[in-house]
Amino acid sequence: MTTRDQWRRFMDKPMVEWALFALGVVLIILGFAIAPIPGPGGVFLIAPGLALILKTSMWAKRRYVRVKRWQPTAGRWMDRALRRPSARRREAIRKAADAAERN
Repeated sequence: MTTRDQWRRFMDKPMVEWALFALGVVLIILGFAIAPIPGPGGVFLIAPGLALILKTSMWAKRRYVRVKRWQPTAGRWMDRALRRPSARRREAIRKAADAAERN
């Protein structure tokens, strides 16, 4: 049985990070290739591909932060879609502030 520390050490290896990045790129390319076909098929490949690239690329993380600052509402939706812990934390803080403001 692997522990979280073992999993993190495995994920921090450069070859694993590059493999995940390449897999993300392949998923995005396949998603765009499938996109013209009727139905939402391309979305189910593009979204995980973007998530993999965001997980492994500092350049993508910087761009993501820039987009979130430029479009805060869209950033909030993106955080929720990516199931980021920071989204839940910010939402809880916002709700607490709204409740305090009402009182």
